[in-house]
Order: sequence, then C-alpha cells, then structure tokens
Amino acid sequence: MENDQNFEERSSKVLGQSFWNDQYIANTTGWDLGQVSPPLKEYTDQLLDKDLRILIPGCGNSYEAEYLLKMGFTNISLIDIAPDLVERLKSKFKSDPHIKIILGDFFSHEGEYDLILEQTFFCALDPVLRKSYVGQMKKLLKNGGKLAGLLFVKEFEKAGPPFGGSKQEYELLFGNDFELKVVESCYNSFDKRAGTEMFVVLVKK
Repeated sequence: MENDQNFEERSSKVLGQSFWNDQYIANTTGWDLGQVSPPLKEYTDQLLDKDLRILIPGCGNSYEAEYLLKMGFTNISLIDIAPDLVERLKSKFKSDPHIKIILGDFFSHEGEYDLILEQTFFCALDPVLRKSYVGQMKKLLKNGGKLAGLLFVKEFEKAGPPFGGSKQEYELLFGNDFELKVVESCYNSFDKRAGTEMFVVLVKK
C-alpha cells in the first residue's frame, strides 16, 4: 500500500464503498503484493485443522484465499465492500464450494469464525474506527478464536490510507479483549515492507 503514489491526496475523501471500488476499477491498488503475504503463508502452513472457519475481511484480490484452498482448507469466507472486486472474485472462485464471497461492510457482518486473517485491512481504515474494529473482531470470533496477521509499525509521511501505528498503541487497543499471544517484529515480510510490519496472533478472551 505504501508504494501507491495515488493515495497522496485521498485523506479528505470518504473511505467508503465508492472510494475502494474506484481503486479496483482504475487498478490503483499499490497495496497489492501480487502473491500471498509470506508471513501469512508461513502461519497458515502450521495450521493442522483444515476445517477451521476462516474469514478474510477487506479481502482484496485474495491471494491468501487461493493459497488456503491449495492447502486443503474447506471453510473460507471473504468479505469486501467493493462490488467490482467481489464480482471478479465470484467468477474466479465459482467452481470451488469451499469458499464464500460476500459483498458487504465488515462492521455489519454476522457470523462466527475460528480464525480471522488480517492483511492490509486494519491499515486501510480511518483510525477513528479502530475501537469498532476490535469490537467487531471480538463479536465474530468464537471464544478462544484467533485474529492473526500483519500490522504496520510506522507512521506514514503522507495522509492515509494507509494508516500506521506502534506496538504500544496496538497492545493498548487489543489488550482488554484479546490475549496477546504473539506481538513481534516481522522477520519474513515481503521485501518492500521489511522493517515496517509486526506479526500478531491475538486470542479472544
């Protein structure tokens, strides 16, 4: 996301459905790695239960979902607010019964999941939504369910998105509702994000 120069002047715009849909139509998706994120690949490689109920919010082009399917996972849900993207995903995965693709707002989504994967969704949200993000994650996860993924540990020079933060901020934000099982600097980031990410595994209390 940090390499997309087209994000420079967007801070004054509403980061809603039209905003994100326009990015996919125009292909101004500088946050897109073009592959599964290496830290999430390594994390999911060690998961033994292939029937875990997995949600990927703000799923984008969903390389993580492709990888999960390849590895035999059977219960994957994707949600995104951008209609054009969702239609592409429905076409792409139309022959696979193990994946559900949802057009909708994460904050009004209902369901219960064992695992939610975070990959450039949190950083795309206006920081005023962060407490709501924590509350919705807690609502969607079963007791003992996990939120796992990547958070930026830097402040961006230009107005977001993306929006950054710090380890201390994240510990305060999640600490009341989640056990902070893993909160550490990411050693296996995608090259262009090296030194800017931390990997977290947060367990719902």
